[in-house]
Amino acid sequence: MSALTHRPLELLVVSFPALWLTAWLGAVVFKRLRPQIQEQHEDFSVVQGATLTLLGLIIGFTFSMALTRYDQRKNYEEQEANAIGTEYSRAGLFPGADAARIRALLVSYLEQRVLFYTTRDDGELAKIDARTAQLQSELWSAVEAPALAQANAVSALVVSGMNDVLNSQGYTQAAWLNRIPPGAWQLLGAIAVCATVLFGVSARESNVRRGLFAVLSLVLSIAFFLIADIDSPRRGVVRVVPQNLELLLHSLQGQ
Repeated sequence: MSALTHRPLELLVVSFPALWLTAWLGAVVFKRLRPQIQEQHEDFSVVQGATLTLLGLIIGFTFSMALTRYDQRKNYEEQEANAIGTEYSRAGLFPGADAARIRALLVSYLEQRVLFYTTRDDGELAKIDARTAQLQSELWSAVEAPALAQANAVSALVVSGMNDVLNSQGYTQAAWLNRIPPGAWQLLGAIAVCATVLFGVSARESNVRRGLFAVLSLVLSIAFFLIADIDSPRRGVVRVVPQNLELLLHSLQGQ
């Protein structure tokens, strides 16, 4: 289940026939119970309505969880751009050679951060992460030596800015790893199966039944797809576009 939630389109393709099948099984397997259900129609309607209502609530809560994580990733992208831009300006407080080195490293580092947001290839991502770690080490060394040579308030300001740059990347990484828990997906899937089975049990005429099964299964599958898509920062259609980082990169390259 967790592998599918990382691939929204595959989740849509798999969930639609799976939910349709559970509804059909509910209609076929429990066909012999239909006379009893008709006798207890009111009680069955309460159970079915409660299950569908609970399913709708959990879909809403799960969507809210995904949307919160998406907003968090967007906010951290903005914070990264602000931290890098601020440190680029503060680097000018160091002597000329040190300032030029720090600024050149920051531009290279910024390029890697843009690639982190835009790439979808896992192999390329591993290279980006390795290059980012290397640049972080070089950036810290670039501010460490001048700060130790001349310990004053100006050096502390530059070092503090570099610390913000490195921390912002860690916050972003944590936000991208913060996904909807597999347990929540399993609970959502279990209730969806129960709802479709009950819907199948209550269906009467076969010609109408097939159409209703398809509609309900499609609606639920689209809801699952949308949640998984928003919650998937790299493979989804709805992704965080590094607009602030790209604007900053163009600005610094222009300088």
